[in-house]
Amino acid sequence: MVNRSVEVCFSPSLIHLFEPAHKIVVVIDVLRATSSICTAFAHGANSIVPVANIEDALPYRDKNYLLAGERNGVKIEDFDMGNSPFSFMGDAVKGRNIAITTTNGTQAIHAAKEAKKIVIGSFLNLDVLADCLMNQDADILCLCSGWKNKFNLEDTLLAGAVVNKLHALNKFNIDCDSALASEHLYLLAKDNLFAFLENSSHRNRLKRLNIEKDIAYCLTPNTCPVIPVLENGVLVKL
Repeated sequence: MVNRSVEVCFSPSLIHLFEPAHKIVVVIDVLRATSSICTAFAHGANSIVPVANIEDALPYRDKNYLLAGERNGVKIEDFDMGNSPFSFMGDAVKGRNIAITTTNGTQAIHAAKEAKKIVIGSFLNLDVLADCLMNQDADILCLCSGWKNKFNLEDTLLAGAVVNKLHALNKFNIDCDSALASEHLYLLAKDNLFAFLENSSHRNRLKRLNIEKDIAYCLTPNTCPVIPVLENGVLVKL
């Protein structure tokens, strides 16, 4: 088999440069959408519909869906939950269907809609995600959601962690500069991700909202061994 490539796209606005149609796209929004999605499935959620706009989420209430979402880190008024992973635990989500819209993560999912396959990545599911990607038959693109189409550090670190795990095998070509840069950043940060992100923009943004516990949780590897995958516009557990 020809070695597959692993690439990293730092922003949804750049995804067209990576020709995603024949690739598996790993959508990453560490703080906090993809971490919350993984948490929900680990706690028994049935399905999650990612929607780009608040207005698109509202009709799902009539279908007995939970509505989840935030804008600029703040819970959307009258929604059942915001974007804290702690809201996606236990009986609150078990057996439920959820519609979610966020500032960055759900936008990235929609930006990747032409991909061969879309899977959801977080530190919470890092090892099972890497194991899954090892056994796929397509090139891989890690798509960082960033912050409003700008580069951010935490998504890049997770992309680097994925690259690092795949780099150790002989099945992948890692000749994309953004993938190599992500891996180098991860290797610098891996012993204390929380401290490495101390001055990062989104950690400070969430700190001002008094939700640093969300950050610590979202940086904890392998607490949610699930792989959410998009099928016909709906996220389900693989």
